Amino acid sequence: MAFDFENKKSLGGNIWKAVPVDERKAELIAQRFALPLPVARIIASRGIPVDDVANFINPKLQNLMPDPFCMKDMEKAAKRIAEAIVKKQKVAIIGDYDVDGATSSSVLRLYLESVGIEPEIHIPERDEGYGPSRQAFDEFAVLGAELVITVDCGTTAFDVFDYAGSLNIPVIVLDHHEAEVRLPEVYAVVNPKRLDESDDYPYLKYMAAVGVVFCTIVAVNRELRKQGFFAGREEPNLLQWLDLVALGTVCDVVPLLGLNRAFVRQGLRIMSLRSNTGLRALIDKSGISEAPSAFHLGYVLGPRINACGRVGEASLGNKLLCSRDDFQAGQLADKLNEFNAQRKEIEAYVLLSAIEMLEGTPQEYPIAFAAGKDWHQGVVGIVAGKLKERYNVPAFVMSIEPDEVKGSARSVPGVDLGALIIAAKEKGLLTKGGGHTMAAGFSLSEDKIEAFRRFAGEYVRQKLGEEDVAPVIEVDSALDLLGANTDFAAALELLEPFGAGNAEPKIVLEHVRIVKPGIVGAGHVRCFLTSGNGGSLKAMAFKIADTELGKTLLNSQGAVFDIAGVLRRDNWQGRNSVQFIIDLSLIHISEPTRHAQIS
Repeated sequence: MAFDFENKKSLGGNIWKAVPVDERKAELIAQRFALPLPVARIIASRGIPVDDVANFINPKLQNLMPDPFCMKDMEKAAKRIAEAIVKKQKVAIIGDYDVDGATSSSVLRLYLESVGIEPEIHIPERDEGYGPSRQAFDEFAVLGAELVITVDCGTTAFDVFDYAGSLNIPVIVLDHHEAEVRLPEVYAVVNPKRLDESDDYPYLKYMAAVGVVFCTIVAVNRELRKQGFFAGREEPNLLQWLDLVALGTVCDVVPLLGLNRAFVRQGLRIMSLRSNTGLRALIDKSGISEAPSAFHLGYVLGPRINACGRVGEASLGNKLLCSRDDFQAGQLADKLNEFNAQRKEIEAYVLLSAIEMLEGTPQEYPIAFAAGKDWHQGVVGIVAGKLKERYNVPAFVMSIEPDEVKGSARSVPGVDLGALIIAAKEKGLLTKGGGHTMAAGFSLSEDKIEAFRRFAGEYVRQKLGEEDVAPVIEVDSALDLLGANTDFAAALELLEPFGAGNAEPKIVLEHVRIVKPGIVGAGHVRCFLTSGNGGSLKAMAFKIADTELGKTLLNSQGAVFDIAGVLRRDNWQGRNSVQFIIDLSLIHISEPTRHAQIS
């Protein structure tokens, strides 16, 4: 793929670069799987081995899911949970307050209910803090809990589990966060990121917590079947909960590769059946009128469930997803919509405050580091993500509370936040924290903020160096306008689901002319693209009308551009056409000459 814009900067300072491709491999994939060569190039460029292409374009659980007992402590955990079910013991669940936590606790709760156990659920509010707490175990002790299972948390909760041990409450941890060499002293820790796990099934390390929980209920169900538990009673269909597994997987931004692809592809099919009462209500209240896609999970449904843990009542996500009553589900979905609207207002205030703080002070390190006393802790993660996108550096945003400082961080390639947080904890700078390579949460005392800023700054400087790094936009394919047709858009859908680790392909339309630009809806810019070769294509750029880029587009009638974005089929109201989405994170324009670049 020879692009004439290769390595050129666009107005926003981004560098366009073609994704490197092994052309021989691409041709082999195209021939063996009867794919258009541009689509085969995208698959080849993403490092998918030829022998794995069939599982990539048609991911199936039976082909991609290994024996759950391959994970350490899984057999032990499954037998103990099965024992609790058979003996009808009191089981309690502690979950996280994000979407992965809500779906993880819901999948486990729904499974236990299907086999006759009514578990107690504890989802901590943000002021209680992330993960298991003494408060939760005190509540469970009063309720007579005989087994506690933590989901999406617990791998590094050493002190709390020591307290649980003093109460003689056995604990099983089902988690996926970064682990330390030392593990907590509990009954079992099932976590594919345990440092003593083998590398025989590397895709397991990519799972969200809800994927770990699903593997666990498969193992428990097998153990119950082995013991004859289902003799004379109906065995639950585990596949019915894949819609929740898909939701948690997409929203936790784990790579959509291997087993995760099967979870999401199959889960979306289950979701289209609308069998989960709570999800059905949330879909309808969110205005989704088509079969949900990974986009809807990540950008429509997920934020609403997240909002109840950010600014509302953290337990509502679990209650909604486990609801069996249409009226109750509708009320809960309405509450989540209200919380999401509040979250947007709070987020806008904190983001503006953080930007003013950062841009009003010279920055010593290649990080965005901001803290405020009136900032709602529920939105610091979202704001960190937006600062990371704005400045292209790791971002750390903190809410200074009366008793402690609670923060969230988002990273850029080259900086492993999970490792950074563990190192900061080992130095005594943080009281607790954990996360993944690209995202983390943490707590610290107010008098440690400056020391943590210096530590994080030096850590990132060592990884990234001193020079400003220009964002690189990797382009998957370049087309003329006639090539951007329904057949090509349909072929691109074979690569779905899109998300972390498998981004929606970035396409460049070369030498196209802007026609009839105008504002539609809430600040969106719509136009048509034409070329000398003929043809016309509708294009949209969302929420940019009042930006410099939006104004440039609106004043570019007749100008010629290279435009980067994504190509999608448009099936609205039964039509079968294509449209081009000019991605906001990519839009920039070079000098307003006869031939400009938008990306």
